[in-house]
Amino acid sequence: MKHQLSIIIGSTRPGRAGPIFAECLEGFVREHGKFEPVLTDIAAFKLPLLDEPHHPRLRKYENEHTKAWSKAIDAADAFVFVAPEYNYFVAPAIVNAVDYLLQEWRYKPAAIFSYGGVSGGLRAAQALKPLLTSVGVMPIPEGVALPAYRTLLDQNGAYHPSEQVRGGARTMLDELFRWSEALRGLRTGLPAV
Repeated sequence: MKHQLSIIIGSTRPGRAGPIFAECLEGFVREHGKFEPVLTDIAAFKLPLLDEPHHPRLRKYENEHTKAWSKAIDAADAFVFVAPEYNYFVAPAIVNAVDYLLQEWRYKPAAIFSYGGVSGGLRAAQALKPLLTSVGVMPIPEGVALPAYRTLLDQNGAYHPSEQVRGGARTMLDELFRWSEALRGLRTGLPAV
């Protein structure tokens, strides 16, 4: 059975480009063949700012949006965060979504497909990594960064990746799969909470 790769769309802003890049990445994942990709759009879960009365380590969720988010993240074996850079930092929706849960993230690797202005979202990617490690995710160094991303969209808003981006995505997915395989035993050995 293939590992499930959750492609997390991190922007919730109207007019966002995240879904465009996530759908392109989903195609890369299908071509790669070692993961079953699942598009996971944070916006679809409508997560307010941390509204659960209990700490996430207890997994005593009361709200339906949290239960749905928990189920989506728990099912994944690995993640790719499609992460924009906002004001030299990671999008607040990603921070909130990560902070909603704890156990569901553990022993899973993550890569970051970032986009932004001149830095290609690399400042956001670097800011996201310590947050991920704090919930037990292993962020890998390999990723994809798209600088000046608006210039990469055609007049219809479509994205046509270069061979350099395709090669970077292949390398990222190869490494992500190695880490997912290596961490599988830790994930399956977790005690039920």
